[in-house]
Amino acid sequence: MPWFVDTHAHLTDGELEAHLPAVLARAREAGVGHIVCVGTTVATSRRAHALAQLYPGISATVGIHPNYAHQAQADDWEAIEALMSQPKVVGIGETGLDRYWDDCPWEIQLANFHRHWQASQQHQLPVVVHSRDCDLEMVAELRRAAEGRSLRGVMHAFSGSLAMAEACLELGLYISFAGMLTYKKSIALREVAAAIPLHRLLLETDAPYLSPEPKRATRPNEPSLVVHTATCLARCLGIEFDALAQATSQNARRLFGLEIIE
Repeated sequence: MPWFVDTHAHLTDGELEAHLPAVLARAREAGVGHIVCVGTTVATSRRAHALAQLYPGISATVGIHPNYAHQAQADDWEAIEALMSQPKVVGIGETGLDRYWDDCPWEIQLANFHRHWQASQQHQLPVVVHSRDCDLEMVAELRRAAEGRSLRGVMHAFSGSLAMAEACLELGLYISFAGMLTYKKSIALREVAAAIPLHRLLLETDAPYLSPEPKRATRPNEPSLVVHTATCLARCLGIEFDALAQATSQNARRLFGLEIIE
């Protein structure tokens, strides 16, 4: 059976964590060998780390999401940094920039975003990047963060243009696709996916969000459903399903330094 890595799932979400043993069992049955549980606040980052200690098939990332950066307390960043050196913490974020929601002032988002990239350099961990409705600003800030170096990280649940994808690839980043790739209206996104080099592709669910077709009505989304996005992505690339599974799993291991028990 092909093995997949779901590189972005919010297992701390109440709907998922309440039934986590069953969620993980279904993921394993579907061929998902590892799940990266992503933090968005101090509380969810701590919980992601705790779940990674409890389950061998889970790793954690820790960070402050741009939509929550304005709610962070004075000592929250110190708590996040303390988690970065803990066992099975394999990445920093989810961080990023968001023009869709305007709750968090742009200046706070920028400061939060660059703080994560600075920590990435210090702790030698990849960054998980959220970007919504701000392609041009995101590319500009990524170039600012790079300072002429390659960046280590992933553009999660990518929904941007080919030009944005090419800019991110040039900076050294991976591109990850979630369930929206499978939607009927996502023709342009599938064309972008077809142009991404296989060695820079990742798969994710963004569970409990973005359930893929033909399970779009399923709530919540969960890691077992990543196989539907994988099927669509393999079709976009014109390669075998097993080849995509192998390549994206190797990419996830390389980026996050994962040890996967098969």
